[in-house]
Amino acid sequence: MNDDGTGLLTIGELARATGLTVRTIRYWSDEGVLTPVTRSSGGYRLYDAPSVARLELIRTLRELGLGLDDVRRVLTGERTVAQVAAAHVAALDAQIRSLKVTRAVLSSVARRGSSARETTLMNKLARLSAAERQRIMAEFVAEALQGLDAVDPEVRERLRATTVDLADDPTPEEVDAWVELAEMLQDPEFRAQMRRAMELNAADGAPGEGRGRSLWFAKRLVELVAPARERGVAPESPAAEPVLHDLFGDAAYEDVLERMAAGFNDRVARYRELVALVNRVPAPPHAEDFAWVVAALRARTDS
Repeated sequence: MNDDGTGLLTIGELARATGLTVRTIRYWSDEGVLTPVTRSSGGYRLYDAPSVARLELIRTLRELGLGLDDVRRVLTGERTVAQVAAAHVAALDAQIRSLKVTRAVLSSVARRGSSARETTLMNKLARLSAAERQRIMAEFVAEALQGLDAVDPEVRERLRATTVDLADDPTPEEVDAWVELAEMLQDPEFRAQMRRAMELNAADGAPGEGRGRSLWFAKRLVELVAPARERGVAPESPAAEPVLHDLFGDAAYEDVLERMAAGFNDRVARYRELVALVNRVPAPPHAEDFAWVVAALRARTDS
């Protein structure tokens, strides 16, 4: 304590009382968050007992990561500790989300051995907002369905409802999946392929027709094909013929193959798998059944 009988403390005494350095206390004083009560005749800053408590609060807030501006607002009564803490939590949450994305991208880059260009693209796509991701999907869907009023309403609604909800804490695998999906959604070749699938779907219906014909066909296909696959029936074998006849009747296999291959090929299957990965939902079932039918049709049309 200063020996002038005032009961005031010098910076050195305040430092010893709190365990802080003289340099830190001087800096906070210069920044206006710890104003000295007065100065000695020699010009030294002097502090009172409440300054010790104020200094402890400043230290606590700084250790919690608050900036000096926020500390100053608390000390002046402009904002409460609770208000500043809530704002700081929100900021930390955003920072944590960003760090998790950064970690996932770097892990993916390290695992894949990505080039500088690939790394830049991956980072850009991974940091798109939810609205930006959904815009990419919406543009893809709009192009696929534009002007096709006869598309099965069930198919149309399911396609339009497709979301891309990349988690706030994505795994490297989910980042990989989103990057691959984003590239696929913007690939002119795949967009044309999905458009063709919708055109063929529309060609099988009429505007205003009842919903669900495509869903009914998919259910029927699984009912017929799954047991055949379980019995070990190969798609190219003669034993596959009754299954195809039950599905398509006397329709020309060439025409049927075009429709099946457009909607159930490897790229479409991968697209559905990627959407499921990004959204953390189970992968679409029965892809093997549809692939079996396409293989069976090809075996009978490629010869």
